[in-house]
Amino acid sequence: MNSPLLRVTDLRLGFAAGRQTLLAVDGISFEVGAGETFALLGESGCGKSATAQGIMRLLPAAGRIVGGSVELAGRELLSLPEADMRSVRGARMAMIFQEPATSLNPVLTVGQQIGEVLARHRHLTGEPARQRMLELLRQVGIADPDRRLTEYPFQLSGGMKQRVMIAIALAGEPDLLIADEPTTALDVTVQAQILDLLVRLQTERGMGMLLITHDLGVVARVAHRVGVMYAGELVEVAPREAFFTNPRHPYTRALFAALPEVSRRGGALTTIPGQVPSLDHMPAGCRFADRCRYVTPLSRDHSPPWRMLSDGHKVRCFYEGGMAEEAPHGETVLPPLAADTAPILDVRDLKVHFPIRRGILQRTVGHVKAVDGVSLSLSPGRTLALVGESGCGKTTVGKAILQLIQPTGGQVKLNGSELVGMPAGRLQGMRRHLQMVFQDPFASLNPRLRVGEIIAEGMAALGVVAGGRERAAAVAILLEQVGLPAEAVGRYPHEFSGGQRQRIAIARALAVQPEVLVCDEPTSALDVSVQAQILNLLKSLQESLGVAYLFITHNFAVVEYLAHEVAVMYLGRIVERGSADEVLRSPKHPYTRALLSAVPQPRLEGQGPVIKLGGETPSPANPPAGCHFHPRCPNVMEVCRSVWPASTQHGATQTVACHLYK
Repeated sequence: MNSPLLRVTDLRLGFAAGRQTLLAVDGISFEVGAGETFALLGESGCGKSATAQGIMRLLPAAGRIVGGSVELAGRELLSLPEADMRSVRGARMAMIFQEPATSLNPVLTVGQQIGEVLARHRHLTGEPARQRMLELLRQVGIADPDRRLTEYPFQLSGGMKQRVMIAIALAGEPDLLIADEPTTALDVTVQAQILDLLVRLQTERGMGMLLITHDLGVVARVAHRVGVMYAGELVEVAPREAFFTNPRHPYTRALFAALPEVSRRGGALTTIPGQVPSLDHMPAGCRFADRCRYVTPLSRDHSPPWRMLSDGHKVRCFYEGGMAEEAPHGETVLPPLAADTAPILDVRDLKVHFPIRRGILQRTVGHVKAVDGVSLSLSPGRTLALVGESGCGKTTVGKAILQLIQPTGGQVKLNGSELVGMPAGRLQGMRRHLQMVFQDPFASLNPRLRVGEIIAEGMAALGVVAGGRERAAAVAILLEQVGLPAEAVGRYPHEFSGGQRQRIAIARALAVQPEVLVCDEPTSALDVSVQAQILNLLKSLQESLGVAYLFITHNFAVVEYLAHEVAVMYLGRIVERGSADEVLRSPKHPYTRALLSAVPQPRLEGQGPVIKLGGETPSPANPPAGCHFHPRCPNVMEVCRSVWPASTQHGATQTVACHLYK
């Protein structure tokens, strides 16, 4: 058997805390072969990124390599002098970081940043370096590479930045590529392009790849072998087929059970109780014991050994019995909307155009048509999912409905009252009926206020609950509703996990007893286990309080589980809408079909071909004539280039704006 490209043996990494070192990675071992993708899977805080940083020897100042071995093509890396290690990074192995916006140098052009790697590791400068840069940008699918070389990171979209990061990583022609959550914040279409690109380049170059992710769909699409990591330890390692057909560790099965899928609609998702243990409170025995349904006294006191199940499939667990199914099966169809249910929110022809000003006098020379004629309605106790790629105007719609952004035109009626143009005094009173949960709870919660003050602030401002004692009682009830302990009232936002902070944001929004909640990507940055908790919470609150949700997202798994109706948005306009079953099972618009084909499925079967869209989303400052989607559409016709298509009806509630259906 050929020796592996990367061999990690008993790696132990920690972080200095006073006079002690707290272990974040405690004795993990794995191998990555040439041309192979090994996926490292697990929740946030399990030590995945610390493992990658340790392999690259890029730990932060407090980081410490406590022990173990890392060999690249037989060469030990942990004992190398830093000067020698610099020649290994970039040339022999390279890393794609999770957030390209913070990894790229904002004051250097794309060409300068790729050129640094070429000069250092390939000894290329001048015209040969420029030609190689152009070739790299073409390889990663960037159109017009000549222009992009002279641009700065802020001039690029998220997907483009990630492609530039990949080009920089590949510039040194590494043998090993470490990709840390390379597609977490990307749209499904861009994510599919990036994954296809990585697979193609890996095949062409024979690279080994260490893929760090918490997305089971991504693992199913690209990995050859999978390692599941929990609290600094590997707990299961398996080939991809065995991993998806027969996962054995209770933690692995719990991750699968927490996935929102259409088969679990109408029921609660299985959640993993508790949290990943902190570095200073690691259990003595099995580290998953406090959250495991199969826990025994033996597993609480002793760390389980590895057990070999089959060729390449091993698990670290004492429990050997058959595992009960973690989640319900069998689709539960959500009840259809009654015909006589009046909408609580009615939006007609909503427009938000931002002026483009230039020159000394700042004259208006054009408009960015972020939202260009959106109509939708929402009934009590229902969820409408608004989906589409980044930049299509979804968040702007949500903010314009709340009048946080002044609409340019159209109507927004809440319980029959027109909000557009309403005087500020009356509008403030109406806001108690309409609230928003933002994407990033850490940025939207005041870090200087305690949780109790954050939740009570809206009650006091809108006069919902009078008197301090009554507000304190109401805060306690809200904390219980969202599943937070009573003592959370006196703590600050930074003392909570991401999922707990999102619960606080939901409690704050619910404090004024709204009838409509606008949820802007509330689960996009959460692990599947935490996401399951938030989705269960939203579903139970809707059932008990009758709250209507406008759910803005690009996560179709969440849409399948939670939504009653779906509206698909592209470049400021809605191109398809209908019930969740109609749109997701029988999509009509070519854009909807492309979005759904790009969603990575967390299973081996059902991975159909991805419909690849040409080019990028056009700028809303200069949208194409006719159908805005025509420059990227695989079914484009001549009429699409000049005439916006009228909406046509399909089935009970499905409508589509496309010339294919006249």
